[in-house]
Amino acid sequence: MFKTLSLAAVLSLGTATLAWSADEPRHGGTFNFTAPYGSAFSTLDTHSSPNIQEQFLTFAIHRSLYSWDSNANKPVLELADSVDVSDDGTTYTYHLKKNAVFHNGKPLTADDFIFTYERLATASNALSGASYLSIIKGVEEFGSGAATEISGLKKIDDNTLEVTLNAAGNPGFNLMEATTAIYPSDVPLEQQAINPVGLGAFKFKEHIPGSQIVVERFDDYYEEGRPYLDRVNIIVMAEGSARDVAFRNKEIDVSILGPVQYSAYQADPELKDNLLEVAETFTRNIGFSQTQVEAFKDKRVRQAINYAINSDLIIERLVKGKAVRATSWLPLGSPAFDSEAKPYPYDPEKAKELLKEAGYEDGFEFEVTATPNESWGVPIVEAILPMLAEVGVTVRPRPIESAALGSTVQSGNFQAYIWSNLTGPDPLTVMRCFWSQTPQSACNYTAYSNPEYDKIYEAARAERDPDKQLELLKQANNFIQEEAPIWFFNYNKAVMAHQPWVHGLVPNATELALQPYDDIWIDDTAPESRK
Repeated sequence: MFKTLSLAAVLSLGTATLAWSADEPRHGGTFNFTAPYGSAFSTLDTHSSPNIQEQFLTFAIHRSLYSWDSNANKPVLELADSVDVSDDGTTYTYHLKKNAVFHNGKPLTADDFIFTYERLATASNALSGASYLSIIKGVEEFGSGAATEISGLKKIDDNTLEVTLNAAGNPGFNLMEATTAIYPSDVPLEQQAINPVGLGAFKFKEHIPGSQIVVERFDDYYEEGRPYLDRVNIIVMAEGSARDVAFRNKEIDVSILGPVQYSAYQADPELKDNLLEVAETFTRNIGFSQTQVEAFKDKRVRQAINYAINSDLIIERLVKGKAVRATSWLPLGSPAFDSEAKPYPYDPEKAKELLKEAGYEDGFEFEVTATPNESWGVPIVEAILPMLAEVGVTVRPRPIESAALGSTVQSGNFQAYIWSNLTGPDPLTVMRCFWSQTPQSACNYTAYSNPEYDKIYEAARAERDPDKQLELLKQANNFIQEEAPIWFFNYNKAVMAHQPWVHGLVPNATELALQPYDDIWIDDTAPESRK
């Protein structure tokens, strides 16, 4: 899915044998991959689960119309060689790969897309991927039973599919999702939950409940030379301590690290050089209610809070360095992130100056609704108390159960809240959270409204040129940084430790644990059990 490496064999001049250098992919071997988010797989039918846990299998055996390019931070065509786009940006004509076949030998055709999307769109199936298909014309009517087909899907011939959208936009962000993976139209759907069949680089071998899923190389995969590995064992290992022991014993090849493990691995000379880090598409923040607190209606007050908090110190001391300082709403992995933008510096005197200008020289007080989460909850609120007190602002934590945070914020029942919000990968969708037309119950949690911002965002919505649209979204993000409707805390830093013999891992900002198995390879320094 992520084409970053090429295969090359080097003939040794001194002998008649092949030698592999450290940066040249090698075929063969077994990769022990850990599934860190649960103690079991709930289903093998990827359409039926939105959980990351099930997507480990999806990335091995399935493919969607698009995939995510982790190096370019954008969706790219996966199951089509090219696409034609109408002048109004609503109709996409895909020229499908002619060499793609399912694991049962069936060639990929337009019928498989229609079969898959109709299954997803059927409301009675209650499948998580249905929401991503809402961009396609006629999905709602089909799902409700008002139509017998999806009007926005049209088979031109076996290798050509026409997709019409409800409005102009880039369908790649929606149609790259694991829950929209394409299924073969000749396989009974109930089989997908037991013995799944897909288009991916690996085919399903076995599932040992509570232990592991095994997949093996698919020789007829459409990418020549891929995959490099012969086998992948996707091992269930939910506990961080268990992953730590297994990794140090070289029983597994990768391990997702928490804050404490991250500090320990950084300090270990044998482990510190094999850490893959990425700022994932989540922004931790404190949102300021502009309807519940009068002071928050003034931009200078909101900016003052950003100046008053020493975010870097909190990240270092409390988050153990396992985060990246936030610049604005969009994270580093967003295609519309401005690499030249700088975060608010720690400047208490500037904060006092702004509060005085806004008429709050004597300060004010507010409460922050927070969960117990150690990385973005009550402990963080307690850390900012003395910093804000220094500039005359009094803050009180309002503890709440984790399960209740979403409904509390969506209902507007807060003065301020601290949360970790999904801020990618689609910047157009994400930046709508500050558009005045977006309800508070959707994602405009702070009830932010600014005509100038609306003008920029609406221009981005209407722009048909992708590059020009990204530039407008970059402007929108920079505007929000200046307006500061939230305290910009950090972007979650995901960290994966990997053994030195593992190659081909990528900094996937949408979810680091989701890796391109078809590009991963192991060199000849791996243990004999892996070769």
